Amino acid sequence: MTAAATGLRGRNYARNYWPFLLPAGVVVLAVIIFPWLFTLYMSVHEFKVGGDFTFIGLDNYLRLTTDDRFLWSVVRTLYFTALSVVLPVVLGVAAAVTFHKKFPMRGIARTIFILPMMATPVAVALVWTMTFHPQLGVLNYLLTSVGIPPSQWTYDSVSVIPTLVMVETWQWTPLVMLIVLGGLASLPIDPYEAATLDGASGWDMFRHITVPLVWPHIIVATVIRTIDALKAFDLIFVISGGGPGTSSETMNLFLYLQAFSFYNMGYAAAVTVVFFIIILLVSLLLFSARQQKQWQ
Repeated sequence: MTAAATGLRGRNYARNYWPFLLPAGVVVLAVIIFPWLFTLYMSVHEFKVGGDFTFIGLDNYLRLTTDDRFLWSVVRTLYFTALSVVLPVVLGVAAAVTFHKKFPMRGIARTIFILPMMATPVAVALVWTMTFHPQLGVLNYLLTSVGIPPSQWTYDSVSVIPTLVMVETWQWTPLVMLIVLGGLASLPIDPYEAATLDGASGWDMFRHITVPLVWPHIIVATVIRTIDALKAFDLIFVISGGGPGTSSETMNLFLYLQAFSFYNMGYAAAVTVVFFIIILLVSLLLFSARQQKQWQ
């Protein structure tokens, strides 16, 4: 077949296939592209519900740089995200290594371990809200029963974010465990047999063989947890509502209040754009680390 005939055949295929791609293209345009373009358009306008739509350029973005409440929400978001990523990843890797070993009733133990991940965040938040109550909560009752002083948990500005992180860790450590467990299941046994013959300890094999081989899976779990923690809303909103005061107000809660409590839609759109840029930069940084490790 000549090159001209091959090119003609390819163009015919393209003409035959594009009607099948059109519905997907329309959905992407309506669900993803148009909302983002409209968000960018709103972010350069001053707009309140029921008010005028006024073009103000970059004033909303400049206002963000001097808004102490927004800047502190960024700090709290990064603080919450760092804790909500490190703890589940460390505990998830440890759980994956544990459940990768064969022991009696391993399947039942795995099932029980992943149950928290199956519950909806709002349901989890409501249960933990009652658990953390200073007077009526079961957690303080258990602490006092063994002689440990009760805590204010989410009712104290210092302990509120670590308490929320504890719930995040409880619910999403199983997700990290499943991802890393899939990586462990695909590992070859030859390096371990050679290390055993050389007299390597279990810790040496974990540090020098297991971790490097499952590192891409750990990075994937880290990326998923980072994105999920950055955009966490329902758990924080239900348990603490951003309080006490604004001590647990993350960017998502700040955005929600600006849009649906203060009705500053233009300002909220600017926050959305900045929030998306932060998530994009963090994700690219983590994927870059994964690629560099993969090709070393």
